Amino acid sequence: MCGLVGILGKAPPAQALLEAMNTSLAHRGPDDSGIWRDDAAGLALVHRRLSIVDLSPLGHQPMASADERYVFAYNGEIYNHLDLRRQLEGERVVVWRGHSDTETLLECIAAWGLETALSRAVGMFALALWDRRDRVLSLARDRFGEKPLYYGWTGGDFVFASELRAIRLHPRFDNAVSRTALGGLVAHSYVGGPRSIYEGLFKLEPGCILTLPAGAWRTPQRAALSPRETRDGIALTRYWNYADVVMAGLANPYTSREDASAALEDALVTAIKGQAVADVPVGAFLSGGIDSSSVVALYHKHSPGQIRTFTIGFEDAAYNEAEHAKAYAAYIGSAHTERYITAQDAQDAIRLMPTIYDEPFGDSSQIPTYLVSKLAREQVSVVLSGDGGDELFGGYNRYFGTIRLWSALSKVPGPARRGLGQALAAVPPGAWNALVGLRPGGRRPAHFGERVRKVFGTLGSARDLEQYVGSFLDDWTREGSPVIGDGASHNIPLALGGLAPDVVAMMQADAVTYMRDDILVKVDRASMAVSLESRVPFLDHRVAAVAARIPLGMKIAGGSGKLILKQLLYKHAPAAMFERPKAGFAIPVGEWLRGPLRDWAESLLDPRRLKDEGFFDPAIVRRRWDAHISRRQDATAPLWTILMFQAWLEANAER
Repeated sequence: MCGLVGILGKAPPAQALLEAMNTSLAHRGPDDSGIWRDDAAGLALVHRRLSIVDLSPLGHQPMASADERYVFAYNGEIYNHLDLRRQLEGERVVVWRGHSDTETLLECIAAWGLETALSRAVGMFALALWDRRDRVLSLARDRFGEKPLYYGWTGGDFVFASELRAIRLHPRFDNAVSRTALGGLVAHSYVGGPRSIYEGLFKLEPGCILTLPAGAWRTPQRAALSPRETRDGIALTRYWNYADVVMAGLANPYTSREDASAALEDALVTAIKGQAVADVPVGAFLSGGIDSSSVVALYHKHSPGQIRTFTIGFEDAAYNEAEHAKAYAAYIGSAHTERYITAQDAQDAIRLMPTIYDEPFGDSSQIPTYLVSKLAREQVSVVLSGDGGDELFGGYNRYFGTIRLWSALSKVPGPARRGLGQALAAVPPGAWNALVGLRPGGRRPAHFGERVRKVFGTLGSARDLEQYVGSFLDDWTREGSPVIGDGASHNIPLALGGLAPDVVAMMQADAVTYMRDDILVKVDRASMAVSLESRVPFLDHRVAAVAARIPLGMKIAGGSGKLILKQLLYKHAPAAMFERPKAGFAIPVGEWLRGPLRDWAESLLDPRRLKDEGFFDPAIVRRRWDAHISRRQDATAPLWTILMFQAWLEANAER
């Protein structure tokens, strides 16, 4: 796990600039660093290394291929690199310099070409490859987008980096904040790719390769290329597409639960065994939920020694899942470490978020993710994570709740639906909360009343499923966007709409939007802030292919999701340990905004400040703030996103 940055321009970049960019990514790779230059081409590659496999200097980057044609800077891990070595050795004589996966991938690229090598690789990665013979620069990213890679133009140069902080150091950096990207951030709490928060800078799409022949970089692109598009000599090609995997799975489903369960367990075991290999200590996050517990169960079963697990707890019982994780850890016998976080601990961490997430990011679960990463890093350098289970196996409540509601209400004529939606949306959130609280033994989901109100508030305007889903996930649906100058729609596109069952289309859309730009960004930045490598077994593309073949009825039924994953987990632990409502990784940010964080928030949301900065309509923002403070409405999520942007803006102005 590492960081990389590069410049391709009309003149060789200054060495002092390259060293500053190098230092800016030190948290991603504290163990080693390197700078490689081709002054005749105006190219420089910079790399920071977190040593995980082959800790010796033989894994140093940037690395040149044995034939010296290619130079390579790479962030990630190739889990099947030993298999790739054997394949390559079966074709030719190879004299290996070391045993790093970096060298393996580079020599496979030199032998087979970039696209073929990536299609055979199992892993997570972002990379830059310079072909010294043909003078072509290639950038590539892994299938689901676990590792970040930004690219674009600033100050007349083509630039790319693992994080924006390195690009901002360019002496001629002048990229303005994108109003469209800001609108997307406010709508969904993250900046959706391929946009970045800056005009002229983009996120490389997962499963894609960007190539720039010599001289092509001289024409700056104002919009990101689409896959299979060539513009001014610059080409974006796709070597893997999750939508194709989902459609192939629908065309060839498992016909029995037994076959599906066996295939899933085999694929997960293979993924976990591969991801548990490292030359440094490895552990696992354990929240006590279905996803992380499933990963831990198989990791424990197939590990030769005692495994290490990590969780954090909170003083507020409504947000604390640590007791469940502790009980499960005791059951399987892991070496479990837990730490209870005080409100002050979390509030201190909040101050770090604008720098840890150097692109504004509004998912408040960033805070506990950072804190559990910090805890794990005290003992290990690598952790396995349970992310991806919800998107692959149908875990979100909206899959079996909102779809059922939409299916029924979409049959109601528009005027009647509008009237019904307006009437039900007028019911105060507290009344919905009280109604659910009357259920015997029922545990109310977080912000339940606000969620119900949002659903009903969208009924009058929703014309189809895509618009309904997009508006339901937009935190400003009722008021309208507070972003000045943003006229774009931020609905979530359903690429498989009409080609697949509605729930399958939603799951696929979440995997390539919310999971990619929220969940994976959250984990990458939080873990790399403390130089911890996080690995995600569910996102092994072979696991995803098996999951796509599992019929929807084996994933979701009776108002419950992840059925086949639960069946797998219950082979290793009693079902009673997990039979409770789904809980998110949350903290009471909403209450803190009314209490200890109020002065901080008031300063960032001061109407005069908002007016002077010119990004947000002060009146819209203050109405939402006043409603939250007075408890007329819980507006934690939308306000937190704006606060994170404001804090990010302030931090970058200071730098």
